[in-house]
Amino acid sequence: MKYRKFGSIAGFEVSEIGFGGAAVSGEGGGYGFGFVEEKDALDLLHKAYDSGINLFDTAPIYGFGLSEKRFGKAFKGMREKVFIVSKSGVTWDSSKRVDMNNDPKIAQKMLDQSLKDLQTDYIDLFMIHWPDEKHDIRKPMEVLYKAKEEGKIRHIGLGNSFPEDIEKACEIAQVEVLQNEFNLFARYPQESLFEIIREKNLGFMSWGTLDKGILTGTVTPNRKYDKADARSHAPWWKSADRKPKFNAMEKIMPILKANNHTGLEMALGFVLQFEELSTALCGTKSFAQLESAVNALGNLPSKDLLEEISEIAKKELEN
Repeated sequence: MKYRKFGSIAGFEVSEIGFGGAAVSGEGGGYGFGFVEEKDALDLLHKAYDSGINLFDTAPIYGFGLSEKRFGKAFKGMREKVFIVSKSGVTWDSSKRVDMNNDPKIAQKMLDQSLKDLQTDYIDLFMIHWPDEKHDIRKPMEVLYKAKEEGKIRHIGLGNSFPEDIEKACEIAQVEVLQNEFNLFARYPQESLFEIIREKNLGFMSWGTLDKGILTGTVTPNRKYDKADARSHAPWWKSADRKPKFNAMEKIMPILKANNHTGLEMALGFVLQFEELSTALCGTKSFAQLESAVNALGNLPSKDLLEEISEIAKKELEN
């Protein structure tokens, strides 16, 4: 495992792959990707740590709290050895209807619950998960700033934010890390955030690194999902037109094979080629998937090959 600078966070280098916690929480509902037995989930988290992964990313919406609870059980007794990320702002009601809500009272409530579920008295990095048009981002930032002063969180970050929100948030407290979807088919950070990341010396985490399996070739147009997988019912998946992506992958996969590379190696190589990226979040559900991801780091495609593939992807998305 290789490690990278994590923005301005001193004394810590982050593993090139970070563990995406939604992978171990599917049966809880919310945002998750299939059933995983609790013992298997805990063993997988330990295996990820043993493989050199030191950042573990979660959120309350992952399994409606199940991911955080499993993190808490897995890392009890070894808390100082791992860097845990969690978030506020994506909440739900008694009927499990999801809501984006950055009301400062909810931010405080979610932070307190996360500390309890994670069985810890501090969270290494706590983020505002998504922007919310109803609430000025500076209001929940005040909650996070106070929590940092109290030692409940050590660093503050923003997820899925636009430049204007980042600037507003920085009026209240230092933002140290950004997290956004970033992959071959989703390049918003490269276009709109990298300059800010460089100027402010921010850490950056990619989610959707494998684009839910499309980039590895494991997700195809006819793939079926079990009921514990959000892709079986979520509108953001069911209603999306993924045909341009699948068309691109039909052209890309033979090129990768001819050059002795896999889709997984390509997906990781694409994001890791950028020095602005600190860690690529990957959700793995088994030892085999974890081992494949770690091994892929040793055989990433060349920059020339990535440029060729990148052009194919751009053309298909523009058609």
